[in-house]
Amino acid sequence: MRAIGMMMLAGAALTGIGAAPPPPAMDTAAIAAARFGNDAPWYEDRIPFFESADPRIDAVYYYRWQIFRGHQRDLGAQGYITTEFFDDVDWQRQPYASLNDASGFHIGEGRWLRDRRFTDDYINFMYRSGGNDRHFTDHMADSVWGRYLVDGDRQDAIEHLPVMNHIYRLWDDHFDFDKGLYFVEPLLDATEYTVSSIDASGGKDGFRGGDAFRPSVNSYMFANARALSQMAAMAGDKAMAADYAARADALQRRVLDALWSDKLTHFIDRHQSRNNEFVNYWDPIRNRELVGYLPWMFGLVPDDPKYAQAWAHLIDPASLAGKAGMRTVEASYEYYMRQYRYLGNAPECQWNGPIWPYQTTQVLHGMANLLNDRSAHGPVTRSTYMRLLRQYAALHYQGDRLDLEEDYHPETGKPLVGLDRSHHYFHSGFNDLILTGLVGIRPRADDVLEVNPLLPAMSDAQALAWFRVQDVPYHGHRIVVTWDADGSHYRRGKGLSIEVDGKEVARRDTLGRLETPVARVATAPIARPINKAVQLVRGQYPMGSASSNADTENVHDAIDGRTWFFPELPNGWSSAAAPAQQWYAIDLGRPQAIGRAELAFFADGKGFAVPARYRMQAWVDGDWRDIAAPKGSPVANGVTDVRWPALRTARIRVAFTQHPGKAVRLAEFKLFED
Repeated sequence: MRAIGMMMLAGAALTGIGAAPPPPAMDTAAIAAARFGNDAPWYEDRIPFFESADPRIDAVYYYRWQIFRGHQRDLGAQGYITTEFFDDVDWQRQPYASLNDASGFHIGEGRWLRDRRFTDDYINFMYRSGGNDRHFTDHMADSVWGRYLVDGDRQDAIEHLPVMNHIYRLWDDHFDFDKGLYFVEPLLDATEYTVSSIDASGGKDGFRGGDAFRPSVNSYMFANARALSQMAAMAGDKAMAADYAARADALQRRVLDALWSDKLTHFIDRHQSRNNEFVNYWDPIRNRELVGYLPWMFGLVPDDPKYAQAWAHLIDPASLAGKAGMRTVEASYEYYMRQYRYLGNAPECQWNGPIWPYQTTQVLHGMANLLNDRSAHGPVTRSTYMRLLRQYAALHYQGDRLDLEEDYHPETGKPLVGLDRSHHYFHSGFNDLILTGLVGIRPRADDVLEVNPLLPAMSDAQALAWFRVQDVPYHGHRIVVTWDADGSHYRRGKGLSIEVDGKEVARRDTLGRLETPVARVATAPIARPINKAVQLVRGQYPMGSASSNADTENVHDAIDGRTWFFPELPNGWSSAAAPAQQWYAIDLGRPQAIGRAELAFFADGKGFAVPARYRMQAWVDGDWRDIAAPKGSPVANGVTDVRWPALRTARIRVAFTQHPGKAVRLAEFKLFED
């Protein structure tokens, strides 16, 4: 009924369904080739394609899919997980290199892929294989529900409900039953060196300590409780649904009552530390932080001007608005931007002022919800949203090179953490902001597609004259959303339109909300070919060996389940430049049926080039025998698929001839049964 009502209320703004033919589809093969080179096939079959009147936003959009692709780690029989860092860090879960704090971003981005395997495998790992070890706070249950809103697969949504329930209850160890709120050490909230932890140290440090009742953890637990209630209701468990609905309601009341500061007109921490000489239990912190906007990300805040006034601080240069991006702590804080911690001579990340893509993403989600769902917006507008989205996009650029890093100076926009781990860091979101904010696809649990682009009027400097996104999965369908302000770009009529499975189903002449019924259909089954070559633990089978540069770490990197082609971060086994004849072998430990290999070679036009010639060999009857000898060279910076009639063997190798004076870097070597 709501969808019909919206159509009727729009009145003359809506034209008849199918009144204009759909704009021509984008040439996705050409776009993929231009954006991703030889790695284009991975993207062409999976991602939604997007174009707009702003080429920098477009470039960042496709770069962010490169980040997503690079952070998919193949665990073999356990499927894929999403990592945060390309370089290993000592606080990750070993041997997987997983962490749970950014899981909401990872699932939020991955839910838009037509290939559901990556997000599904990741969720299975987190809940079936113990991946969600509560190393940090998270809103993962809420993100699983968010995935369901896109794909509509009820069974996948409720599969892990018992484990989700168990993990939620474990957080009782961080619940103050007297105050009715959750508390956490900022470090375990992935937010070290914040006001509560620095002040609890008397300004001397702030890496550990400073337990606090934070808007973040309480918003996460509110969102997770609400999601669990919805999933339990879908599973038919009325008691669990009611219990979690009550928990969510209680948390919402307590956050609004206890964590809102009338003095600061902002959501803030309260200290939970006891017997501390510098701070008192339940005292509010003394400065505003960016984390105070997280309640809006999860729809916790009512439509009330009282709360909407908080958004004034985000655009105030004296408070949270840096010249280059959002400050994590306002500039008036006594310890604003003080550097406490170094790794060698390189500054480590701290959240006492620097721009942090993690929270920037969260705030932009919150602002999008504010503009989409609430009438009281405070001082922010759609123009504000687009300006800050563009500001965020600009941080991805290091000169002309795209490279998202860990943190930035709020006045200059220059990266602060000068460590290898910082390059192409996947600890945030962007494409979800494009699809749900700029384009305005608002996924729902009912059989309705709602679109409300957060674009200002064409008279505004932040306007976009046109955009199109296609191949977007939604409830088992493929959808397209097109905006053409005056009809001049696509020449198929002006306004906003929706296509479902190639047919235009809704249109309006102006920007605004557009809703259309979309009957749910079954999602396609997930194909899960298993990589038999991956090795997570050095010294165990499968085991690699090589003709040169055979130290353990170098050899291991070719079968560690990681594939990317960013030159800033070398990945894979690198051969010596001579002799010309080289090989890389995998010992599976026992005979297995193998009929296909994937070879990912890196080339940089300098010291590394793909082999001039190559062949696949298997160990048969005590000798290496050719099983495939493709003509020409493998592709550079992409995946070469090699097939042969399946055979049982314990050892497979690729033998190749190098170009004179050039080494070969084998980024990843995978083996499959078929």
